[in-house]
Formats: sequence, C-alpha cells, structure tokens
Amino acid sequence: MRAKYVLSEVLVGLWRNVTMTIAMIVTMAVSLAMLGASLLLYMQVSDMEDYYYTRLEVSIFFTKEATQPQMDALGAELRADPLVAEAKFETKDEAYKRFQEMFKEAPDLVNAAKSDSLPASYRVKPADPNNSQAIIDKYGKGRQGIVANAVDQRKVLSKIFEIFGGMQKLALVLAIVQGLAALLLVANTIQVAAFSKRREVAIMKLVGASNWFVQAPFVLEAVFAGVIGAILAYLTLIGAKVFIIDGTFKSLFQSTVLAPIPWSNVHLMFPILAGIAGTVSAITGWVTLRFQIKV
Repeated sequence: MRAKYVLSEVLVGLWRNVTMTIAMIVTMAVSLAMLGASLLLYMQVSDMEDYYYTRLEVSIFFTKEATQPQMDALGAELRADPLVAEAKFETKDEAYKRFQEMFKEAPDLVNAAKSDSLPASYRVKPADPNNSQAIIDKYGKGRQGIVANAVDQRKVLSKIFEIFGGMQKLALVLAIVQGLAALLLVANTIQVAAFSKRREVAIMKLVGASNWFVQAPFVLEAVFAGVIGAILAYLTLIGAKVFIIDGTFKSLFQSTVLAPIPWSNVHLMFPILAGIAGTVSAITGWVTLRFQIKV
C-alpha cells in the first residue's frame, strides 16, 4: 500500500510540474550525452594508443648518394641488433606505390610527386616500443652520406593524441558544466514540488509519517528524470554512431588512421550513464530535502 502511494505521488508530482520536469530531463540528457561522448573518446584514445604504439616503426631514410651495398650492410646490422625486432627494406618504387595508395584521394598531390623523389628506407620495428629513440641515436646519427634522417612514428602520432586529449578534456568540462546545471534544476524542481505540497507534508508529519516516507516521492521524481535523461543520452549516442561515425565519417574510420568505435563501448554507456544519473539525482534530491526544505 505504501509503495503504491509513493509511486502515485511520483506520477502526480511529475505531471504537476511537467514543464520543469521536461526541462530537467532534457538538460540531464544533454549533459549525460556529452559525458558519454567524452567517456567514449577517452576509451577510444586509450585503445588507439595501445594499438598503434605496439605497431609503430622507426623509418630510416637513405640519401640519394647511398649505394646498394651500403644499404645492405646497414640492413644486416639492423637485423643483428637486439634492439630491433624486424627490419624491412623499402625501395624507391615501393615507397612511391605506397605513397600513391595512401593519397589516392588527392590526385594533385600524387601527380606532383615523382617516382624517384621518395627515398629508399628501412622500416624498423623496435623490440621494445619504448626504445625507439635508441635506434634513432644509433643509426640515424653519425651516418653522414648514407642516412638522410630517421623518423620515430611515435613522435608524429603523439601530437595527434595530444589533440585527442584536448578534445577529451573539453568534452568533459562541458559535461561537468551541463551536469551542474542539471543538478541545480533538479534541486529547484524538488523545492517547487515540496513547496506546492507543503500542507500535505505538514499533515503527514503530524500523523507520524517518517521522513523517508515523506521524502521518497520527491527523490524518486529526481531519479525518474535522471534515468529518462540517461535513456535519451544513450539513444543520442546510438544515433551519433549510426548516422555520423558509421555514416558521414565512415571512410575516415575505415582507414588506418582512426580505429572504429565498437558497439560494445556504446552499449556500455547505458548502465554507466543510468547509474550516474540515478545516483546523483537521488543524492541531490535527498540533500535538497534534508538541508533546504523543512519536512
């Protein structure tokens, strides 16, 4: 009987302040969607770092004056080095073909490059990804006339990951700001609801109703709005996955530049967002009733 009464009071309270309830749900949905997007971005950047950093290579480019015997000798030295897990030689023609494949969607750039403009190189996979600098110091320096330069792909991609990290922080800050707005709206909605029912609350207290029984409908209203907001945020993430990531930017995520976002990560957001929304809304509701409203 008590549970039935509490649930009925929740529905009545939500309907009585329907405009504020809708505003609370929308604000909560926006903040949770941004929080979910930042969490997905964080997980994606972490997965990409783990994926790429174990596969990145050190490229040792030869000068035009380097002879084939000199390049072969350096290759033999690389393969015998314990710092090196694998060393693959790439001729000028192979480098040009790979260049054409990588930039096939930019024909002007491909046409501007000549077949002999790209140098031959060794693509070296370090035995330990953290020792790439040691390989550069050993083979990329002090080999004048043979080695033009050595490039660590980790350093190149680290700038990209720094950009992603900035995007993570920006999305998280925006989510926190939206979350604070949602919490203030939740607290304000509960205050208005409690004020509109102040006579009923006073009567219930006079007849001996416990604080829990009086506060439960208001707290459940906040939890309900939070969970509905989490559902809308989850649906927003699904829409972004279907229409943006797998739609507009499908070709970008199918390339080797960005790893695709798995559906498992998207689906994982629902219990996380629902848990956060329900818990935070319940705590906000309880604190508002406990310290700001005399019930």
